[in-house]
Amino acid sequence: MADATGTETAPLYIDGPRGRIAYRRRDAAKDERRPGVVWLGGFRSDMLGSKAAALDAWAAETGRAFLRFDYSGHGESDGAFEDGSIGEWADDALAAFDALTAGPQILVGSSMGGWIAALLAKQRPERLAAIVFIAPAPDFTEALMWPALTEAQRETIMAAGRLETPSAYAEEPQVITRKLIEDGRRRLVMTGRVPIRVPVRILQGMEDEDVPWRHAVRFAEQIESDDVVLTLVKNGDHRLSGPADLERLRATLEAL
Repeated sequence: MADATGTETAPLYIDGPRGRIAYRRRDAAKDERRPGVVWLGGFRSDMLGSKAAALDAWAAETGRAFLRFDYSGHGESDGAFEDGSIGEWADDALAAFDALTAGPQILVGSSMGGWIAALLAKQRPERLAAIVFIAPAPDFTEALMWPALTEAQRETIMAAGRLETPSAYAEEPQVITRKLIEDGRRRLVMTGRVPIRVPVRILQGMEDEDVPWRHAVRFAEQIESDDVVLTLVKNGDHRLSGPADLERLRATLEAL
């Protein structure tokens, strides 16, 4: 969380499945009875990003409980990113959720965090009050990443175990590992009906170059809950982190 000057305080840690998981938690105000909120970040992102920071400020203003953390190999947690996989990051999320939250929670899953949220929803359905998905990317390794690779790139991944590609979000290259691809195939959630039965809100940019908006539509169609609202932002990109986007996110949580 941030202190009174807006400066981020040092993280706290719990022991996770593969080393320490860094987190920042804001407890609910004394008389607050509404569900807590849990942030689930995206691929190679961390808990200091603009959306997570904005939600922390919102939680401070409204008295809501709020948890954000870094998966192993991300941000301030232990481990190397290249060693991770969807299943291992989902295990990290489950460990943080169980150790650091109590009572009903609203999950907020951004990009890959949407996939993690869907996996967590399968494991702890009784603890969920609602889910907010931001540019959700369930099954992205198989549905979006693998089809975009050339045959030569696929062969490199399978033979060498890794492939470096340019990243649109960082100076260092993005690493795609064979472990990531093969583990992703074991964690797919869009193979049939997605067993999420709580209220769902999806925020999706129509100019998202990483997760096409039609992917979000297909995901919405497969979710079992009847209370699903998909908001398409015509000029929205993948990040959805501009002032209007952040206000839309806050309003969505307030309405839930």
